[in-house]
Amino acid sequence: MIYPRRKATDLIVVHSTATPAGADQHARDIDRMHRVKGLNGIGFHYVITLDGKIEAGRPEGAIGAHTQGHNATSVAVAYVGGLDHAGLAADTRTEAQKLTLATLIAQLKNQYPEARVVGQRDLPNETGRPDPFLWVKGNPGFDAAAEYAAP
Repeated sequence: MIYPRRKATDLIVVHSTATPAGADQHARDIDRMHRVKGLNGIGFHYVITLDGKIEAGRPEGAIGAHTQGHNATSVAVAYVGGLDHAGLAADTRTEAQKLTLATLIAQLKNQYPEARVVGQRDLPNETGRPDPFLWVKGNPGFDAAAEYAAP
């Protein structure tokens, strides 16, 4: 698959996959789901599985398909989970996911020092309502901007 290339990176956007806590999901599953929704493949650049493994999604240099209005200048990292058993946004990260996310985000910040780390919920084009291409407003279920703020 050939994707348009990203020219600049000013955001590292943290997502969840908006799946129930403990439900196993992988990049290939998300790719399939995003294609059903009409995308040309997985919209995230990286997926962090329940056991903390990093799975490649869309090539990092390609424009993502994850947050309307911000795809052309961002890298998207999604952890598997993000919903509690009632279907509400929650921080469901495993300890392995927390460690991997922190490590990957540090690497991305080193690669893109001007980029701000935010959660999808922090961006202005989020509506707070379900949308065919966006998850619910609480995504990723925790305050990514505060957690990954530079010391």
